[in-house]
Amino acid sequence: MLSAVGTKESWRKEVHRPATSTHKWWAKRLGTVFRGIIASAVTAADEDAAVAYQSPLDLAGAVVLDPFSGSGVTGVEVLKLGGRPVCFDINPVATLVERQAMQPWSFEDLATAYEVVERACREEVDRLHRTEDGRAVLYYFWVATVECPECADKVRLFDSPVFSRNAYPKRVPRAQIVCPECLAVKTSRYDFESETCPNGHEITQRGAARGQSATCSQGHAFKVLRALDDSIPVYEMYAKMVANRDGSKVYESITDWDRDLYDECVELLAGLPADAVLPAGDLAPGNNTDQALKWNFRQWRDFFNARQMVSLSLIATAIRDLPGLAPEREALAALFSGTLEFNNLFTSFKGEGTGAVRHMFSHHILKPERTPLEAHPWGTPQSSGSFSTLFKSRLQRAHEYKVKPADLVARGSAVERVTGLAQSLAATVFDSWEAFARAEGQAAYVATKNSADTDLPDGSVDLVVTDPPYMDNVYYAELADFFHAWLQGMRPHGGYAKTTTTRAPGEVQNADPAEFGKAIEAVWAECARVLKPGGILAFTFHQARITGWIQVIESLRRAGFVVTAVQPVKGEMTTSVVKAGAREPSNLDSVVVCRRAVDGATNPNRTLDEARETARNELARLRDAGVEVGAGDIRSVVRGTVLANLASAGRDLDDEVAEIVDEFVTETIDELASTAPTTQDREPALF
Repeated sequence: MLSAVGTKESWRKEVHRPATSTHKWWAKRLGTVFRGIIASAVTAADEDAAVAYQSPLDLAGAVVLDPFSGSGVTGVEVLKLGGRPVCFDINPVATLVERQAMQPWSFEDLATAYEVVERACREEVDRLHRTEDGRAVLYYFWVATVECPECADKVRLFDSPVFSRNAYPKRVPRAQIVCPECLAVKTSRYDFESETCPNGHEITQRGAARGQSATCSQGHAFKVLRALDDSIPVYEMYAKMVANRDGSKVYESITDWDRDLYDECVELLAGLPADAVLPAGDLAPGNNTDQALKWNFRQWRDFFNARQMVSLSLIATAIRDLPGLAPEREALAALFSGTLEFNNLFTSFKGEGTGAVRHMFSHHILKPERTPLEAHPWGTPQSSGSFSTLFKSRLQRAHEYKVKPADLVARGSAVERVTGLAQSLAATVFDSWEAFARAEGQAAYVATKNSADTDLPDGSVDLVVTDPPYMDNVYYAELADFFHAWLQGMRPHGGYAKTTTTRAPGEVQNADPAEFGKAIEAVWAECARVLKPGGILAFTFHQARITGWIQVIESLRRAGFVVTAVQPVKGEMTTSVVKAGAREPSNLDSVVVCRRAVDGATNPNRTLDEARETARNELARLRDAGVEVGAGDIRSVVRGTVLANLASAGRDLDDEVAEIVDEFVTETIDELASTAPTTQDREPALF
């Protein structure tokens, strides 16, 4: 049942759980899954957790800790069920996102503050995004250029002259192409073979750039990074999409008037007041920043061109200067920060028939774009990813959800949105246990904190529910610094970090398995200390590398926990860009349920074979219910279940154990591939 509703939510998280979608955060989990975890944790063994999930469950003020709270999914679900969440994250950007998810806004005050900001900056931002005859420019198209190291020929790094086509090109073959030689724009087909531009130049499908290499007009092939020398590429405008007064859109070439307007932006940037909000800070080396550094992006301000910097600074400064530190001002600051991912030099054009802007985090690295898209940051009704459009799609939608939350519920074979199963979200947010413990009414303790060292008293928490970070791959702080570079000058709330970076000692993520294990053990140990006798720790996890699973299971054992269940459940949208590029994309999470050894907990699987059979049966049950189960899912679930059994038996999880576990993985993959799905008549289980 839970995987069915999770699948529905995974396609449109921002629609089904908008309170936690006001700003980007990585690896955001499904609210339906966390509602299910909570429902299962508080349901007696002789009662049906699936019934509890679909009922207006009341936690009666139970305190629930999330030590890795990210976008606030746990906190929101706890508040909706009448509990009191404690949400810690070591990153201040995550804390900001969580605060938006849980605290109420006066939408009247929010709209008034929005109008104040609009009056302060929109006219000038609009002026900087217009044609000579006064029409609004929705998007400017740019191309990176380098000099050939052999002959100094300017090379425009197009990989194709087709710069705009429909998301379904076979159905709508019309496309826009640009002449790489003179930058004239022409309408053609996405699959054209040869064209002649208005100035007589021949255009073919192949551009100068191919992967990491490029070829100049003289035939010299070279590595792009070699040509960059010690600076970022020089970008050149080549086209624009204009909104006509009748509502139609048209592609046009860049004119001298456009170039002069951009040159004015360069002058305006140099003349901004000393106290204007601008991005601050340098990029530091890291797994997710190294590619940008190789392209010589060394400061966060390098990620924006002059017009973007001026426009965004005008908006940010107007928000900063709103009086007071009210939740509504904070919400607009968070909205502005969220707008940044669609307005920088790392975005690109998705094409017609879909949202136009491909945001910079479509990949989990800071990947430079050879043909970036510059959008209108304030926007028009026809814009994508702009401050004005996101105000409606994010803040207004989140406010409506907070007032009247809806949950996804399985009704037979259908999944429906149902209201009346949850309380409204209107929490007073506190930043200390002392204040939180004294508070009456709906309250949340939300703080930027290392969860290995908290101010929570012993035995003060009824339940721990979380989603720990990956051991490696996506380093949240390295990416969050992009937002923090602007936010530190805006001071969205009184407790927002004054540091120059969000990287901090105590971060759990670490490419070194031993360091990862040590850091996460410290958090688990703190959870064991603050958890009440008989309490449960439950978390979702998946990891491609077995070393990640080994460190998680070992760290739990060292912290005094015993794994009592590993349940596979729908985790994310199957067709995400990141998953599409993975060798074994993961579709499922494992819900890992733990109890403290001092409370008498034991692993339910008596033998290694029994553990493997438990994992196989759970995966088969999901597959037979129509949930996609891939090799990566099998690998993760079997590893977690078998390693938990070995750890409970006191076995050291060494290289020999890893080989044994992966033999079980191979056997399970083969077994599930060879057995046809079956239809099973059973009562709907929660997991």
